[in-house]
Amino acid sequence: MTGRARVGGSRRRRATVASIVGLLALTTSCARFDDAATTPFTPEPSFDAGAELEPLEPPTTTTTPGAPPTPPGPCQDPDPAVVATCLDTTGGLVTMPDGGSALVAERRTGRILRVAPRTEPVEVATVPVDGSGDGGLLDLALSPTYDEDRLLYAYITTPTDNRVVRLAAGDVPKPVFTGIPRGASGNAGALEFTSPTDLVVLTGDAGNPAAATDPASLAGKLLRMPLPAPGAAAAPSVVLSGIGTAGDVCRDPAGNLWVTDRTALEDRLQRVGVDGAVGASPAWTWPERPGVAGCAAGADAVAVSLTDGKAVAVVAIDPGTGAVTAAPVTAVQDRYGRLGGASAGGDGQLWVSTVNKAGGEPGPNDDRVVLIQFPAGGGGFD
Repeated sequence: MTGRARVGGSRRRRATVASIVGLLALTTSCARFDDAATTPFTPEPSFDAGAELEPLEPPTTTTTPGAPPTPPGPCQDPDPAVVATCLDTTGGLVTMPDGGSALVAERRTGRILRVAPRTEPVEVATVPVDGSGDGGLLDLALSPTYDEDRLLYAYITTPTDNRVVRLAAGDVPKPVFTGIPRGASGNAGALEFTSPTDLVVLTGDAGNPAAATDPASLAGKLLRMPLPAPGAAAAPSVVLSGIGTAGDVCRDPAGNLWVTDRTALEDRLQRVGVDGAVGASPAWTWPERPGVAGCAAGADAVAVSLTDGKAVAVVAIDPGTGAVTAAPVTAVQDRYGRLGGASAGGDGQLWVSTVNKAGGEPGPNDDRVVLIQFPAGGGGFD
């Protein structure tokens, strides 16, 4: 892995596991938000930049001494790190507050499933989306007060735009922010709460790099959006411009934001300080363009899923300055194929999802959700 270190500077959502029941239908009314969140975040997780990510060791499959291992059946993966199998290509991935389960989106089908180790995936909702090209159900975010309100936010593609919607049990999706440009490509986007009432939205360039630098366009931007009061329209402000193919946005324990995106020249990791300050240069760049995707940020490192690189990159950072202190270290290289989502869990674990059915070489059990474990005593997402 090569790159250039530059001065610059998790995505664990806290909530309880609860199903979002019923089929959710898309509406086309103006962007509104009905229920403002009221309680603050709990602390974000942190992990040790020196820890090396490793999958769990596979169990022995031989049941009789001397007998050959029993081959796994369809959609049964012998790797104990694999939490869910045979999914359609994944979109957003967000861990639940217990740290032991997660919600994963199927990008093209609009399904949202709850997954956990040694448990069959459970479909909790389906959101109508336009899954053509690289659009669909692209990211998920839990309400900061999910324990109380059970609200889920999603970044989705419709036939006319990309948008943010709010999902509640027994109700149709409610538009929160609409009119984000969509295109044949460049539709990827991401969500992250920065306070109980503030949401940041990462938008792709919709296949038009010029739109990313156009102040009149919502494409190719990192937008900060106070959640509007009932009956009011959203009023986003631009934090970053020039975003190419959107990767992800994640928040570290100090409140800094980390943004991944891909351009024609390089893949980037950028930092936005708590005060909104943006570094003159990205914190790190990958000229070889491994396809940066999901991220999870700790106090002294950022973990980034690499789609074309087929690995997780761990970027060590100085907690005080946000500067990258060493070249990224890769883990689980080529073990699970193309990786998309990333989300921090409990007990030093990192959840990742694969996107092998989207431009890769899917195996019989793809796509999958995988739980990667930091070694004991090596720090982690605690």
